[in-house]
Amino acid sequence: MSTIRPKRSLGQNFLVDPNTARRIVDALAVPTGGQVVEIGPGTGAITSLLLARHPQLIAVEIDQRAVQALTEQFPDLDVRHQDVLDIDWKALAGQGGSRLHVIGNLPYHITSPILFSLFENTSFVAEAVIMMQLEVAERLIAKPRTKPYGILSVATQLVGRAEILFRVSRNVFRPRPNVTSAVVRLTFPQEPSGVEYSGRLREVVRAAFNQRRKKLRNSLAAVAESAGVEVPDRWSNRRAEELVPEEFVELTRYLTR
Repeated sequence: MSTIRPKRSLGQNFLVDPNTARRIVDALAVPTGGQVVEIGPGTGAITSLLLARHPQLIAVEIDQRAVQALTEQFPDLDVRHQDVLDIDWKALAGQGGSRLHVIGNLPYHITSPILFSLFENTSFVAEAVIMMQLEVAERLIAKPRTKPYGILSVATQLVGRAEILFRVSRNVFRPRPNVTSAVVRLTFPQEPSGVEYSGRLREVVRAAFNQRRKKLRNSLAAVAESAGVEVPDRWSNRRAEELVPEEFVELTRYLTR
C-alpha cells in the first residue's frame, strides 16, 4: 500500500513509523467486546495492529484507492467507503450494542469538524485516540484568559476530558507536514452531564468568540435581542475568553428562557 501517492486535496500525510503506530494503538482502552472505529486508515499504518486486537474493527476511508488496497490486504476488514463527516455514529454504535472507541490520524484541514461531530455524538462514543496538529491539541486543554482558549476549548471541556499523550515529529510522515502533531485521548463520561454542545449553546459560544475582543454585551447583542432579553450585568462587561465553560451553559440558559 506504500505505492499510494498522498493527495493534497484530502490532506493526506501517511504515518510511516511503526513505533509511533504502536504507541497510538496502545493508548486505546477498549473493554472486551468493545467496538473500534478507525477513521482515515489510509495506507493501514495502524490497521494491522488494530485488527490483531479487535477483529470486529470498522474502518472508514474516503479515498477509493485506499479502500481497494485495504480490502485486498485485509480481506476480513469491514471497510466503509465514506466521508468521516457523514458517519452515522448512532448506527455504528447500534451494531455493537455499546459506545464506540474511535482512533485515527485526522486530516489537518477538517480536524475541527470531525471533533465537533464527536462532541455532538457523545451518547455513542466512549473515547477517541486521535492524532492532530499540536496547535489544535493545545486548544482542547486551554484555560480561560490564555491565547489558545476558544470555541474548541469550551466545547471539549463541556462534554468530556482531553489529554495530550505525546507529541509526534513531522519526520514520521510521508509527505512531511510543516507542523508538529500530537496524539490526544478524548474521554466522554458514561453518564451524560446534561450538557449537549449543539443548538443555542453552540450559537452563543460561537458568537462570543467570533468577536473575542469585544465585551459580551456587544458580541452577544444579536443573540440577546432575538431572545428578547439583555446580556445580564454579571457577564455584560466581560469578554468570552474570561468565562469558564460552565458559565457559557448558564448564560445560554438565561438567553433562551
